[in-house]
Amino acid sequence: MEENKTAHANVVPAKKKVVVAFSGGLDTSYTVMYLAQQGYEVHAVCANTGGFSAEQLRTNEQNAYRLGAAMYATLDVTQEYYAKSLKYMIFGNVLRNNCYPISVSSERIFQAIAIARYANEVGADAIAHGSTGAGNDQIRFDMTFLVMAPGVEIITLTRDRKLTRKEEVDYLNAHGFDADFAKLKYSYNVGLWGTSICGGELLDPTQSLPEEAYLKHVTASEPETLLRIEFERGEVVGVNGEHFDDRVRAIQRIEEIGASYAIGRDANVGDTIIGIKGRVGFEAAAPKLIIEAHRLLEKSTLSKWQQYWKDQVATWYGMFLHESQYLEPVMPDIEAMLTSSQRNVTGTAILRLRPYGFDTVGVDSGNDLTRSKLGEYGETQSGWTADEAKGFIKLLSTPLRVYYGTHPDEQR
Repeated sequence: MEENKTAHANVVPAKKKVVVAFSGGLDTSYTVMYLAQQGYEVHAVCANTGGFSAEQLRTNEQNAYRLGAAMYATLDVTQEYYAKSLKYMIFGNVLRNNCYPISVSSERIFQAIAIARYANEVGADAIAHGSTGAGNDQIRFDMTFLVMAPGVEIITLTRDRKLTRKEEVDYLNAHGFDADFAKLKYSYNVGLWGTSICGGELLDPTQSLPEEAYLKHVTASEPETLLRIEFERGEVVGVNGEHFDDRVRAIQRIEEIGASYAIGRDANVGDTIIGIKGRVGFEAAAPKLIIEAHRLLEKSTLSKWQQYWKDQVATWYGMFLHESQYLEPVMPDIEAMLTSSQRNVTGTAILRLRPYGFDTVGVDSGNDLTRSKLGEYGETQSGWTADEAKGFIKLLSTPLRVYYGTHPDEQR
């Protein structure tokens, strides 16, 4: 018994393992270094949803180890992000406030899911992220971790300690990490589904962003061009005659074309989950072009009530996604309805691009319902007679004739 006591007394306690959602920015860099200094075994994990270049990922890895991480990993969830989110936002023509592609918010959900999955795989004791207490991301990360990694501690140093940029920079510098985290006029979040821009003139509700605030500018050599986007069951499969098996690559190709005309710029004022309003600028050529092309094709290939009910559920889908309810069990049900609605959305939508904007031209589809043998709008009909039309109109007017016959004083 005595030998056992001595043996146990000499055992060094295992370090607590923490997974840090690592973007390479100031808040997460501070978090990695501080937790490593406190004796944690830090796993710095970058979940890439399409917004990081290969060079940025290499820099992230180098910096993570410089900051004291025991392990670094990049989780590429771009294809999963498309298959489980972007695809349905295209099906639903989802634009928050009829304006903003739900880019950053949808990215955060899938980054959080990937981080939680990793934490479970390595048996982490804690998960940390760099969100502040003033925005939506804290909710997206915390809620996802609470559901997908129950019992794992959540550490949020920036939020809990109300840390300032200066405090974080001073700490990093004092411990030998001399990276440039100077406060910039604008902050950017670049992703597959658009780039968000915060700060600067947006803080004044009477102003818009100047040209220099945007990352992409007009470089197209032609004053205008036609863009043909081919859809198959609602998914983009072709761009100007080039076929794509990889839907992500198709989105990237449309972004390249649209960005050369600086298309997709705007600013959105929206309601945050915590109840305050926020204003964000963005440039999102691919989402704007794809959604409007898809909407144009649907007008010709869906019935009146298919369009109506799809719009209703798509609004809820976008709202739930934005407000951290992606894991709500109703979401797969909505996705099933959106998927079913796309069975005839096959064909090509044609857009005309010009600097800073575009126009819809038309569609080419074998499922085009405007090509009906029963009649040509405003011209001729062959599916009914003149007398049948007059009878239909008279019957349609019956409820109104009954009502105003009883209440003639209410006639407008």
